[in-house]
Amino acid sequence: MITDRPGLLDAIRARFAHVDACPFTGPRVFFENAGGALTLKSVVDTSATYAAIPDNQGRANAASQAMMAAIAKGKDDARTFFNATSGQIFVGESGTEVLFRLIRTAATQAGPGGRMLGSTLEHPASRSAIAHWAAQTDRTHDLAVHDDATGTVTLEAYAPLIGPDLRVATIVQTSPVTGMAVDVPAIAAAIRAAAPDCLIIVDGIQHASHGHIDVDAYGIDGYAISPYKVFSRHGYGIGWASDRLSAATEALEGTAPGTWELGTRDAGAYATWSDVVAYLDWLGGEVSDASTPRARIEAAASAIHAQEAALTDAILHGTGNHRGLADIPGVTLIGGAGPREGVVSLTLDALPSADLVRHLDDRGIRVHIRKNDHYCGNVLGPLGLETCIRVSYSHYNTLDEIAQFLEAMNEAAA
Repeated sequence: MITDRPGLLDAIRARFAHVDACPFTGPRVFFENAGGALTLKSVVDTSATYAAIPDNQGRANAASQAMMAAIAKGKDDARTFFNATSGQIFVGESGTEVLFRLIRTAATQAGPGGRMLGSTLEHPASRSAIAHWAAQTDRTHDLAVHDDATGTVTLEAYAPLIGPDLRVATIVQTSPVTGMAVDVPAIAAAIRAAAPDCLIIVDGIQHASHGHIDVDAYGIDGYAISPYKVFSRHGYGIGWASDRLSAATEALEGTAPGTWELGTRDAGAYATWSDVVAYLDWLGGEVSDASTPRARIEAAASAIHAQEAALTDAILHGTGNHRGLADIPGVTLIGGAGPREGVVSLTLDALPSADLVRHLDDRGIRVHIRKNDHYCGNVLGPLGLETCIRVSYSHYNTLDEIAQFLEAMNEAAA
């Protein structure tokens, strides 16, 4: 675990901008990582460097060739991160846009008729896209229903809806509201066994900064992430598409088969993704003796998962003399007190959610309110909740920060 190695957590925190202070308000604990993680300082520097370069891609000059090399390296680094030995990597305007494009391509190129399948746990990035394209292609859109008590959706919920007539299926790997993970390999395998030609698209946006990704092992056709939630910056999303899905994508006339990118992409986006992979490679080298980049990324993922598991245990069950959320009177945990990936959503009887956010902000703790709207109504609505607060943390957060949060929560409850 990261905290088992003296000095490593400090070294990690030193690599991130604004790790313990907001540039507008001063010192604060950042527990709003699900809304966008802290940014690597190297990403900030790389963004400025590439934003200043006037040359375009595809020219016979050194600047242009350097940008094309950065794009090629960014794609290679993304393949390593995803563990994708085939298929195509591409950049879009956001993770949401990438999901819409993957699902649109799947829906319009899948075999005729049949059904499309998703779940009620999904973020509108995938649920809205599959609903729209099911209607456009005159297909039924079925939904596996998530469990309110556990905050996740299981293979057992998908199973009655899986059949040979499935054409497109979507799976969210981690809920951005409950923080609960979904067993993507098991669900994808069941779909593939019943419907070998079904195109399976996975929303990895919330999961990507918290655990392993292995598209080769999943047996899927599309995967999307939002780099600003994985220590990079806003303004782009990254997608991976299988060879069979890539063969069907729309493209400019004359471009190579399987080309996803429409127009000139930001070379700086690819370069900043290489910064993220370089950071994970460094971290994996600090916590293991792994000898290859992919093995070091896997080691980093394991260390991140272990560190966040310790933070989750502390926030739920307490640290030092501070009661954890599971023991504070009046706290309701959405999805219960089970393990999760960097997110705890809750309500407190003593304070409305908006007042609780202000209470925490007054004490230097940044969290976020979630509402029964198009983003979170799928989870909050069935629970009869109009609002909750979301507390989201990452591997660079500390037990001292958890203790500061719990002190403020116990004060609010009292």
